[in-house]
Amino acid sequence: MLDTFKTISLSHKTAPLQVRELIALNEDEAKRLMLRLRDFFGLTDLLVISTCNRTEVYYAFEQDLNADIARLLLIEKGLTDTDNYLPYFQFFAAHDEAVRHLFEVCVGLHSQVVGDMQIPNQVKQSYQWSADLDMAGPFLHRLMHTIFFTNKRVAQETPFRDGAASVSYAAVELIDELIGEKQNPNVLVIGLGEIGTDVCKNLEARKLTNITLCNRTQAKADVLASQYGFRVADFTNLTDEIRRADVIISSIMRDDPLITPDLLRDVNVLTFKYFIDLSVPRSVDAAVEQIPGVLVYNIDHIRNRADEALNQRLAAIPKVEAIITQAVAEFGDWSKEMVVSPTINKLKNALEQIRRDEIARHMKHLTPNESEKIDKITRGIMQKIIKLPVLQLKAACKRGEAETLIDVLNDLFDLEKQPVDEQKHTY
Repeated sequence: MLDTFKTISLSHKTAPLQVRELIALNEDEAKRLMLRLRDFFGLTDLLVISTCNRTEVYYAFEQDLNADIARLLLIEKGLTDTDNYLPYFQFFAAHDEAVRHLFEVCVGLHSQVVGDMQIPNQVKQSYQWSADLDMAGPFLHRLMHTIFFTNKRVAQETPFRDGAASVSYAAVELIDELIGEKQNPNVLVIGLGEIGTDVCKNLEARKLTNITLCNRTQAKADVLASQYGFRVADFTNLTDEIRRADVIISSIMRDDPLITPDLLRDVNVLTFKYFIDLSVPRSVDAAVEQIPGVLVYNIDHIRNRADEALNQRLAAIPKVEAIITQAVAEFGDWSKEMVVSPTINKLKNALEQIRRDEIARHMKHLTPNESEKIDKITRGIMQKIIKLPVLQLKAACKRGEAETLIDVLNDLFDLEKQPVDEQKHTY
């Protein structure tokens, strides 16, 4: 498995949204692609990640199949003019680079919003697909669990995940402060452009359920409502929807304010009503705040919150990179030891067979109590004999010099005849 891990990556850094949308995979498509890759190339330790910002395939194989996999992915998506799309991909053919890239993606260093808290869950979902299809071997299992542990360290030891670093996320976070985290307010989202769509994603992630979508083009509202389980309102009933809402998030693109004192003339505010205006120019007239019980938060207020969190996250990047470097190094040591693991197990099996054969020759002359003592003594001797070769092999792995020792041990103990699957000894 050493030096065989590779990846292809198409992300917001390399491709515009319209290209990313064409190549994005849902769960069924991702699993179908994985099965194709297994059948065509015999790939193992296969991981397919697909979000709105990236589509990536990680795999273990001796040969570099990056271009072939990218072409197969494109064809699966119905894009037969593959040469036109290949330039949007990044190819990582070097094992160490591919491993580090996966660490950095999972932690959120390469997210559109640095430190994105959704990416770890998205990667866990992709890992589950690999496990479901039996395409996660010991290497990928160990790699993913090392990454998840690293992710916890980043969250616990740095401010990299603190605060809301995007405008849409900051808007949703503000709702918790205004209403209370344990409440489930009625939220009205007006306008479903890029920001409004992102607001919907963050509302769903916060498990808020009383959400109503209102858009001039109702078809887009219907699609998002179906995706997240939200309610759709007719744009002509806007005043009635504002009346029933506790929080109104507006991201309408127009020259004049949409929400004015005249629009709210028949809206009685019994407690508080919060308007979060994410539009430029403003879609909520500043005069609305003169209505008793109405509070307005504009884009500058939200952006200041997001900028503060983003600066905090950016300042934490060196610490995050140091944690990743340490984790990658430790994982590298483990993956190198995988090379000598079969030799270690064969050596254990060879010595165990010698021990059993010798004990069997004398067992008939021993009492049960004596047999037990002899078995315990010989196991202890074997443990001491095996200890130094194992330590030397692992040390040689870290130096990149394991092959010579493996050859010597194979010759000395004729290990080629030994099975590898008996790994239950306790030496």
